[in-house]
Amino acid sequence: MDLRDQLKNLFPDHDEQDFEMPEEQFKQKEPLVCKFEKKGRNGKPVTIVEGWEGSEEELKKISKKIKTTLGIGGSEKDGTIIIQGDNRDKIMNILKEMGYKTKRVGG
Repeated sequence: MDLRDQLKNLFPDHDEQDFEMPEEQFKQKEPLVCKFEKKGRNGKPVTIVEGWEGSEEELKKISKKIKTTLGIGGSEKDGTIIIQGDNRDKIMNILKEMGYKTKRVGG
């Protein structure tokens, strides 16, 4: 006799209902920092997005959306997204459309 049967015996008039837990939407607390960098990359410019507080899976989804929208290469690891070239304004617009706050750092 499992728990449901025991409960039915204790409360015969009770109708069992299915219940689903509502999924919590992730909310970024701090704005994502979007900066331009050339140091340590043989003079090649890259745009770096830092400050991600969510899961790695969501980071990969965001990175893929940016890369496919702009048609350029990049990578993501350790809570940062690295995109080739100086595309701060375009990346900030994409992130703003997705509902994230962004902050531009540097010139």
